[in-house]
Amino acid sequence: MDTKALRQKILDLAIRGKLVPQDPNDEPASVLLERIRAEKQQMVKEGKLKPKDIKNDTIIFVGEDNLHYEKFQDGSVKCIEDEIPFEVPEGWSWARLNQIFNFIDYRGSTPTKISSGVPLITAKNVKSGYIDYTVDDYISEDEYADRQQRGISCYGDILFTTEAPLGNAAIADLDKFSAGQRLITFQHYGNQKLNNTNFLYFLLSDFFQNQLNANKTGSTVAGIKAAILKGLFLPVPPIEEQQRIAASCKNMFNMIEIVKNEQEDISKLISITKSKILDLAIRGKLVPQDPNDEPASVLLDRIQSEKEELIKAGKIKRDKKESVIFKGEDNSYYEKIGDKIRCIDAEIPFDLPELWTFARLKHIGGIVGGGTPKTNIGKYWDGNIPWLTPADLSGYDSMYISTGSRTITDFGLKSSSAQMLPANSILYSSRAPIGYTAIATNPVCTNQGFKSVVPYDFSISPYLYYSLKARTDNIIQRATGTTFKEISGSEMAETIIPIPPLNEQSKIVEKVTQLQEVISLIEKSLN
Repeated sequence: MDTKALRQKILDLAIRGKLVPQDPNDEPASVLLERIRAEKQQMVKEGKLKPKDIKNDTIIFVGEDNLHYEKFQDGSVKCIEDEIPFEVPEGWSWARLNQIFNFIDYRGSTPTKISSGVPLITAKNVKSGYIDYTVDDYISEDEYADRQQRGISCYGDILFTTEAPLGNAAIADLDKFSAGQRLITFQHYGNQKLNNTNFLYFLLSDFFQNQLNANKTGSTVAGIKAAILKGLFLPVPPIEEQQRIAASCKNMFNMIEIVKNEQEDISKLISITKSKILDLAIRGKLVPQDPNDEPASVLLDRIQSEKEELIKAGKIKRDKKESVIFKGEDNSYYEKIGDKIRCIDAEIPFDLPELWTFARLKHIGGIVGGGTPKTNIGKYWDGNIPWLTPADLSGYDSMYISTGSRTITDFGLKSSSAQMLPANSILYSSRAPIGYTAIATNPVCTNQGFKSVVPYDFSISPYLYYSLKARTDNIIQRATGTTFKEISGSEMAETIIPIPPLNEQSKIVEKVTQLQEVISLIEKSLN
């Protein structure tokens, strides 16, 4: 479920008067707006507003021809039907933002911040619908008193960000605070109370946000001028309906939040389940063992024979530290390298079933890095050789992959440290991040962000794919680096892999794939 889109759909219905039923007994919004205009006139007389603050006030009304008109202070009237965004229900009215709210603007007045005192709320605090107090700035009592000359922001006012970011809004929930940089306070005029929760929702709707974006200035940092902001449209429901809309939205958003949290919990559970399936698979606990299976040690012997053929052919070099891992009579694990034997219990992740064995990754496959041809030389690029980067595997869920977003030529391959990987090689990203994995369906090459594995026996590729996924946490623990972690080729080669009999590998791959497909269906249903 796309909860963000659902929220916006609710706001769209609310702002068009389609979320709650209208009550013909409600006082029309036009009467409310008339009271606000009278209140503003009184505030001018009392010196709380200046005449210039109301000189641009207008009245938007529907004429006898059912068209919208706007009446200005000089008595002139203009048809604005083409400017009206959409029809609103009977009893509603359209208004400019400054006809509804008094703007308290402290932009351009940079306060002196101190470690304690009166809370200073800035654009950094105001998020979409709430105030984040993890950024805590303060000003002195004296400066707070001086800043009140422009107006006093109060509990329940709407705080609105005019840039960096543009368009966030929240209701003030402190009794005493000062509004700071890149913020404008929207405050009722005098005693004319509106339902600010209703108007907060309206301000956060796509309708109003689209008005902001259409009128914003600045390329690097988007912002809006106060004079433009004051003239933006908002529909005004009757005060009683404002309360019904606010209550309905709040209830719906609470339910959406519950659903969202449940989705997040399910997503976490799904992630844990995926990891658990792989963990059970490489421990020999996912499918039953068959005592008639050929032991994994025999498979490793065959792999060693295939390696010998590759060594004789000059395709790979002999590893001077060729080793065999075995379990001793004392149930400890040992590694024999030449004539030397050492206990490696500290490196062994878990015990194994009968017929299984452990092996270093370097003994079952070669570790191959990659490279990038110079990007400013055209003849190196857009050839017929698939060239992949970790970005090509980001969000990629399939086991197999055939190509990435770019290709290189033979010239590009020869000019760089990129190497051709045969089909059924296992691509494994070694940095930014570690652990993206896929099996190549055809010959490919990669950039330097991989330490791929070319198995000496390609029949083990599918199992090795899942095994490397399961061992990724261990690989990350052994990675090094300050800016970002990276696993070196030599360290990758030392990864200990649990090896089942070949027949059991096939059963494990089939079972894991089946379970992963079921989980994918569940994930899709959530979205």
